Amino acid sequence: MKVSGKWMVVVAVLLGSFTMILNNSMLNPAVPQLMTVFNADAVATGWVITIFMVTMGMTVPVTGYLGDRFGKKKLYILGLAIFVLGSLLGSFSWNLSSLIMFRGLQGIGGGIMMPLSMALIFEAFPRKERGLATGVWGISAMMAPTIGPTFGGFLLETLDWTYLFLVNVPFGLIGIWFAYRYLPTTTANKQITFDKYGFITITCGVGAILYALGRMSELAHLTEPMNLTLVAVGIVLLYVFVQIEKKEEQPLLDLALFRVPAYMYSMIIASVSSIGLFAGIFLIPLLIQQVYGFGPIMTGLIFLPSALLTGVFMSVGGRILDRKGPTGVVSTGLIVVAIGTFPLGFMSLETSLVVIFFWMAIRGIGMGLSGMPSTTTGMNAIPSHLISRGSAVNNVIRQMSSALGIVFVSIYYEVRRGQLAITLGSLEEASLHAINEGFIAIAILTTISIPVAFFLEKAARQEEKLASR
Repeated sequence: MKVSGKWMVVVAVLLGSFTMILNNSMLNPAVPQLMTVFNADAVATGWVITIFMVTMGMTVPVTGYLGDRFGKKKLYILGLAIFVLGSLLGSFSWNLSSLIMFRGLQGIGGGIMMPLSMALIFEAFPRKERGLATGVWGISAMMAPTIGPTFGGFLLETLDWTYLFLVNVPFGLIGIWFAYRYLPTTTANKQITFDKYGFITITCGVGAILYALGRMSELAHLTEPMNLTLVAVGIVLLYVFVQIEKKEEQPLLDLALFRVPAYMYSMIIASVSSIGLFAGIFLIPLLIQQVYGFGPIMTGLIFLPSALLTGVFMSVGGRILDRKGPTGVVSTGLIVVAIGTFPLGFMSLETSLVVIFFWMAIRGIGMGLSGMPSTTTGMNAIPSHLISRGSAVNNVIRQMSSALGIVFVSIYYEVRRGQLAITLGSLEEASLHAINEGFIAIAILTTISIPVAFFLEKAARQEEKLASR
């Protein structure tokens, strides 16, 4: 494939991925307005956010099989078309139930697109060029969640809530054209069989756990019988899934991937990174708006340097990975993330916004160096014919980790703030202390993961030596 052709593959999948992730994050500030529009309570309206996470998580596991069976290009275009259709229908929603249904349709499209995006890039680029390529593509995954809430807030203030969905349509159609024009046609393997029992168990298991996590936002939710039952059923189904996959000749998700050390370590780092990213996305708006009293525009500006530097250093990290291998890149990135996160745990009511800008920017640099380079290193270590399956597993783990991080931080924040408000006598002081403790927890978790980065780099060097022999 020509150089320009390879990079047009990145542009094609970046258009679709960025549109999908941006839309999902844009809807967070819209929940209060949707409550008014549809005359619904917060729990019911929260399903507009939750259903996307659930349907996407349930779709991702089967994407690897479908991509191999019918061809990745065809399936990617289908996924993007489903997302665009869900967006268009969502703008015509006549009640909350219809909106939730169309959001679920968007989630199915997103669940198809995300794993295939990385698989298509890996097929287009040789091993030594994948770092930069995935770094450029990864901008969509890291920047969109941070700028989405601000963009969504702007649309809500200047236009109507329907434009949160309509804005996806032109960009999605452009993405479909680019995908049709530039994505390489992949060979469909009609010999592989469908692991239906594996599909049923993992789809229902992941769906049950994500459904339960989506219902949790305060301490009382942790002990609700419904949520406990869903988590228990989900864990049992995932256990059954593992047992099925061990015996299946053509498993839906090849769990032997976790026997590859570099891949296993990269999945651990991906999990920690997702928790840290989305926990931070949850805490910063609370800090800026509830503690310091600024609006959503200032919140977006706080995220901006972090998002931009994440994008820049993803490309830098990718270039280093391609030229010198993984040694030092991922571990340095995690160390920088930890350095940038710890100071956010010691803020006061007098802390300047400039200080928060600075440490968020440092976090962005670290996330750029550690995020996509670690994933690319892990994916490079697995056989090429399992790339789509490995990408699907990566996306399932990220989905579960993101949901878990948000649930943990949101419940901790509510409980801890309530406790501190009694002793401190000030809701702002209590909120600030709870947010500080949240950032300290994220920093400690990141620090604990640094040795995993060294193990990843060592395993990758050993893989390269074996490959060269």
